[in-house]
Amino acid sequence: MGEFTKPVMEYGSIWPLFVVFGVACLGVLAEAFLPRGRRHTTQLVLAVAGLVAALAGTVWIGTDLEVTEGGAARGLFGAAGAVAVDGPTVFLWGMLLVFALTGVALFAERRLESGVSAFAGQAAALPGTEAERRTQALDHSEVYPLLMFAVTGMMLFPAAADLLTLFVALEVLSLPLYLLAGLARRRRLLSQEAALKYFLLGAFSSGFFLYGVALVYGFAGSMDFAAIDEAVRNDTANRGLLLVGIGMLMVGLLFKVGAVPFQAWTPDVYQGAPTAVTAFMAAGTKIAAFGAILRLLYVAFGAERWSWQPMMWVIAILTMLVGAVLAIVQTDVKRMLAYSAIAHTGFLLTGVLGVQGAGELAEGQVTSLQSVMFYLLTYSFATVGAFAVVTLVRDSSGEATAMARWAGLGARSPLVAGAFAFFLLSMAGIPLTAGFTGKWAVFTVALSAGAWPVVLVAIAASVLSVFFYVRLIRVMYFAVPEGEVASVTTPSALTTAVIVVGVVGTLALGVVPGPVLDLAADAGQFIR
Repeated sequence: MGEFTKPVMEYGSIWPLFVVFGVACLGVLAEAFLPRGRRHTTQLVLAVAGLVAALAGTVWIGTDLEVTEGGAARGLFGAAGAVAVDGPTVFLWGMLLVFALTGVALFAERRLESGVSAFAGQAAALPGTEAERRTQALDHSEVYPLLMFAVTGMMLFPAAADLLTLFVALEVLSLPLYLLAGLARRRRLLSQEAALKYFLLGAFSSGFFLYGVALVYGFAGSMDFAAIDEAVRNDTANRGLLLVGIGMLMVGLLFKVGAVPFQAWTPDVYQGAPTAVTAFMAAGTKIAAFGAILRLLYVAFGAERWSWQPMMWVIAILTMLVGAVLAIVQTDVKRMLAYSAIAHTGFLLTGVLGVQGAGELAEGQVTSLQSVMFYLLTYSFATVGAFAVVTLVRDSSGEATAMARWAGLGARSPLVAGAFAFFLLSMAGIPLTAGFTGKWAVFTVALSAGAWPVVLVAIAASVLSVFFYVRLIRVMYFAVPEGEVASVTTPSALTTAVIVVGVVGTLALGVVPGPVLDLAADAGQFIR
């Protein structure tokens, strides 16, 4: 019998993940045993403390990673080889934790709802004084442990070094999001319909993913990414099994980012879910899923590039065109932002088609991984900021997401409308915004890899997207209000902080992108 090898966990490098998971478990206990009046504050403190501690730990771990000659980040495999902690992992963890903090801030501000009036019937049935009934009706303290469980899965997703860990991470991040999407009680039917659609389609995509895992395991005889890569390089006997397996794995991953033809859930969930959940999900899910896509394609299937690349060309083109064209006809702000998110998924997939290694590029050019990570950061700043503004625009029934209600908003609330217009211009890719620099980065790497047809479609989709972004800006500043119009509630310190962070990040990455691009370059490549 062979000698048993003791598994090594490497807690010193993966402890930020355990901190977030531990806080999620503590949140469940607090929800079960604490009195109702103390739950919200306790959950908020736990969530903020856990995320800040994990972020500090991520920065500390990142400073210990050295970059070797050739741009390959030195890292290690923890959790018995199931988790890869390298430069890209640390970069993605940092982004996830920062935007999770903005999600907590929005949760704490709105508690997932718009106002007490929406809960008149529910609040009247609760015991206690009127103030206590209102607090109970509005309180959703369970969102914090759900968010922390989702963040745990999101952190594990791009760090997974084998297919089994990747599947576990996929489910851990998905299940809390299914629940969070259905918590908008003011729009109960719409929200629960969206959550049910998200759950059912997500379950189907997970089934495809798991069947793909089985096929790839049958091909390689291992679930480890490095072993799969070695099998791909050396074994051609079961090529059909490999190709079908790759296709089914990508169904599960492309569903999470909302790529065509797996985007059907996106507009309904974005519209039906509480806006704070939409903001967190829009940023966090894309960061985690694209990190997982990049690691899987570059590490496990990098030698099979010429097989999966044509598929990605087609999906990127369709995703950009469908997102941009369907966004034009939307009359709801959240649905418009949903189709915008689909188009941005196509732009990100354009970056995935780029050159992987720094050694294959001329000096000063960025790698595919570097450009996609930078684009994820620029997109997340603009998206979280935009949804934070949406939470403030309200009428007598709560959040006003119909575009017609936004008429004249620029005159009534010039600062809020100005911030929202700035986020839209960044999404459109206007110069001096982060969106312009992000698109330049992904288009450049795709051209370097010879994907010029995809880049031409991306430019056309960008031009189309300018129309619907500018149309909403025109409504806010130049349209004549008719009937009931929305007003802007006075933002709290938390919501103001989220919007300010979004504006500053979007402006800084547009004017001086160099430091962040250098930081992404210092992250190096995935370890194998």
